[in-house]
Amino acid sequence: MPKDGSARQPKYLRIAAALKDAITSGEYGPGDRLPGESDLMATYGVARMTARQAFAVLQAEGLTEARKGAGVFVREFRIGIRRRGIQRLAVEVWGAGGSIWAADGKGREPVVDFLGVTEEPAPGAVAAVLGITDHAPACVRRRRFLLDGKPVMFATSYLDAALVAGTPITEPDTGPGGIYARLAELGQKPARFREEVRSRMPNAEEAASLGLAAGTPVVLVVRTAFAEGGRVVEVNEMVLDSAAYVLEYEFDAP
Repeated sequence: MPKDGSARQPKYLRIAAALKDAITSGEYGPGDRLPGESDLMATYGVARMTARQAFAVLQAEGLTEARKGAGVFVREFRIGIRRRGIQRLAVEVWGAGGSIWAADGKGREPVVDFLGVTEEPAPGAVAAVLGITDHAPACVRRRRFLLDGKPVMFATSYLDAALVAGTPITEPDTGPGGIYARLAELGQKPARFREEVRSRMPNAEEAASLGLAAGTPVVLVVRTAFAEGGRVVEVNEMVLDSAAYVLEYEFDAP
């Protein structure tokens, strides 16, 4: 007799647990098709709705994806990008004209899908960090990043429009070294960075932009760049496909 109360669980949760065990053990690997609804009905003696509820649990946890007309498959977690959060921001990268995004790709040619640069009011929280008043204009740069043809990140940078007016930062191509090299030319060289990282489910726009299957979480990284003296010169909000990235932070003990 089970002592953990599992026998009192609804049938769909017991079926979902059995399928998760099969995935964890390797019986079903990434990309494999799981038994269909009819198979679960026959194996467990349940109604079709119960089988669907079990699949819904797996999908909500991001373990599976449903493909119309084909069935339910174990999600493939593509650990394709190792994002070294400290090394990629070193001045030796952008100061020498390199791209911090290219540093992530390592051997594969990244593609930047530039979505536009506008002058618009920054969200209240961003305006406060930038030190500009509510409704003051910000330079807003939006990009989508692709690796091997697959969208993996959507990024939005906010800068004080008055600071960057008339510079290449307001153009699609900011030139060698990107935004940070241009800020250095303005006497506002980034001297310190802060990144805040959290995980959540994507909104509809993010899911569509990154081509995410239902149940796929994203990682939100918000980077703040500080110039000497403490002035904030950029706030960058990045939404990452959680299945594509490993976030690595390596630093000396304080």
